[in-house]
Amino acid sequence: MAQESLFSNRGDTTPLANRVRPETIDDFVGQKQLLGEGKILREIIEQDQISSMIFWGPPGVGKTTLAEIIARKTKANFIRVSAVNSGIKKIKDLMEEAETKRDYGEKTIIFVDEIHRFNKAQQDAFLPYVEKGSIILIGTTTENPSFEVNSALLSRCKVFVLKELTVEDITELLKKRSKILMVLVITNLLLTMKRSKRLLGLLMGMQEVL
Repeated sequence: MAQESLFSNRGDTTPLANRVRPETIDDFVGQKQLLGEGKILREIIEQDQISSMIFWGPPGVGKTTLAEIIARKTKANFIRVSAVNSGIKKIKDLMEEAETKRDYGEKTIIFVDEIHRFNKAQQDAFLPYVEKGSIILIGTTTENPSFEVNSALLSRCKVFVLKELTVEDITELLKKRSKILMVLVITNLLLTMKRSKRLLGLLMGMQEVL
């Protein structure tokens, strides 16, 4: 998928956390064991050779961000599924839609954030479609997938373990985010000045009329 610029399609109401989130592998901080030059996950993403996988790690290490980077990079259809509003019927409807697209040569990636929150029946609904290759499943979890993901489904997914950020990672992260924040502040300031000039022009026009 085409990569967005930092400011494209993002209104002023976009949460700040989303506006400073990494958009490419090079922007991503940490997990060098997976994303360093020549490492397996980096190669998979850059070559768009995505297969079913699960990102396992503690909160705040970039599991969801990695999935979003894949969403921007891949040419496959990318669908997010939530345990809260995805019953068995909805999941099966999505799977059948993915099968139809596959018949036309289109791939579908199903992204399941916090897959451990899906019950056994919900997880089972994905299994036959993963087995047939109708979908590519990407899940994230903070829990040990050996205990929280159905064994049959887990056996068809590559598990990538994401580690806690090091002090060096956090330092690099702060440096990168501070630069992005500075750009955002300057951009917002320029927009505010532009709007102020327009308002001033409008007021001066009204004054002439009066």
